[in-house]
Amino acid sequence: MYQTYFGLVAAPFSIAPDPRYLYMSQRHQEALATLLYGMGSDGGFVLLTGEVGAGKTTICRCLLEQIPDACDVAYIFNPKLTVLELLSTICDEFHIAYPQDTSSIKQFVDHINAYLLESHARGRRAVLIIDEAQNLSADVLEQMRLLTNLETNQRKLLQILLLGQPELVDMLARPELRQLAQRIVARYHLRSLDKNEVAGYVKHRLEVAGVQRQLFPDALWGKLYQLSGGVPRVINVLCDRALLGAFVQGKERVDKSTLAQAAREVLNRRPQQQSFGRYALIAGLALFLCGVPLLFMYQEEPVASAAAVRKDMASPGSFAAIPNPLAQIKLPSSGVAEEAQALHATLELPSEMPGSRSKEAAFTALFKAWGVDYSGDGAACGHAELRGLQCRTAQGGLDELRQLNMPAVLHMRDERGREFYAALTKLDARSATFSFGAQTQRVDIGALALQWSGDYTLLIHLPRDVHKYIQKGARGPAVAWLGKQLAQVQGITFKTDGAVVFDDGLRRQVRQFQLAQGLPPDGAVGPRTLARLSAVTDQLAPRLSGEQGRK
Repeated sequence: MYQTYFGLVAAPFSIAPDPRYLYMSQRHQEALATLLYGMGSDGGFVLLTGEVGAGKTTICRCLLEQIPDACDVAYIFNPKLTVLELLSTICDEFHIAYPQDTSSIKQFVDHINAYLLESHARGRRAVLIIDEAQNLSADVLEQMRLLTNLETNQRKLLQILLLGQPELVDMLARPELRQLAQRIVARYHLRSLDKNEVAGYVKHRLEVAGVQRQLFPDALWGKLYQLSGGVPRVINVLCDRALLGAFVQGKERVDKSTLAQAAREVLNRRPQQQSFGRYALIAGLALFLCGVPLLFMYQEEPVASAAAVRKDMASPGSFAAIPNPLAQIKLPSSGVAEEAQALHATLELPSEMPGSRSKEAAFTALFKAWGVDYSGDGAACGHAELRGLQCRTAQGGLDELRQLNMPAVLHMRDERGREFYAALTKLDARSATFSFGAQTQRVDIGALALQWSGDYTLLIHLPRDVHKYIQKGARGPAVAWLGKQLAQVQGITFKTDGAVVFDDGLRRQVRQFQLAQGLPPDGAVGPRTLARLSAVTDQLAPRLSGEQGRK
């Protein structure tokens, strides 16, 4: 009713699981990366749990768009079935023929096993996705486990993805299901959005629906978060009713009273202040002490987490197994007080160095990290190209630097606002080490927030044929390089019998890589994707974490 009034081309807050509206928060990125990792593993079970309305089904729909063409998928969304009913449904979904009058579990299993063996012989994989899996009975779950017993020396022939509410975890903890629980190769618990993510979520959906102006004032984000608890489905219902209310009242945007009225109508209660303070304090302390994002958290249990994912990162065919440089940054285990005393509160340009020479000194330190001599004569980026390197200048944040995990020249300001440059050569949870030529300073991580403009320049290995953008439909050396790098990330051999074309298959691989790395999964190969791909695959590149370096 309100679409034309607000200039929308589609309903922005439909509760249908439309992948176009998937807001890739940090949690959703991790959830999707976990599913992709599990799908690329050697079989078994993958588990995604979350509260009602958290977005599990939407993530699954997005996952379906990333599944390779060589996969056959059976999707069951109503699993409240008996063993016989579920087996027959699996046969129907995979288009497996069976006698219509059969009531034998063995016959169903034999037909399914024959299908799996035939699919494997044809180079195809079978994936079974069960939504609302908390409705499965224990005997049905046990039958699912038995179906995964069919395997080769390398992998199981059936991959099963279970999506369900938190009680599914309690079910799998039962002693009689411990064998199934041991076969879960990846799991993730999708939590609700935080306050900042609620704002980003609403803005994202409105933009997808075709509106650029702000229909919800910034002052409402806190109240919307309190009312919804950060649950996407509740946010959708509240925002939909609030926009309807604004339309009926002839308002240009939602105000506080309209949102309150929407809450009374939708939630059947008056808005109440919910107690999020204690949880916010705990989260704040955790971030303060750790200084890095806590990835793949799952209540008391570390959910087949990032550590487990990276332990198996050599598993072929898995983009989600791409090493995340965050995992290489070690938290200090001792001597914290002594180290803190050695940290500088701010980064200062050496007194004997004029600001005009800081850029030259910073690039000298950057080239030194790469094992390349640089005297400061001529343009630094031109010098880099002569050494088989390319400059990448961009603007980002600390998380992006941690992800890239490579030294960079940063554009800084001192306490009096004077600009200078410094080479960031080391980065851990609490400190950053900068170099000016041969001199170094170690500063508290907070100095970056106060002094860094967000601009940085780093060096990456890219062949001369690879430019800033690789377009879909392109062919030639740049596309061949792209295919080889993506194959290296997956741990598989790059094969080609002729000219490599940037086709839909290669674009799908690019999107999977982007999702696993927390980049927008647009399938376009631009400067950010090229830099991240080079950072991941270049085994000789120097690292901020100090875990790797040039030999």
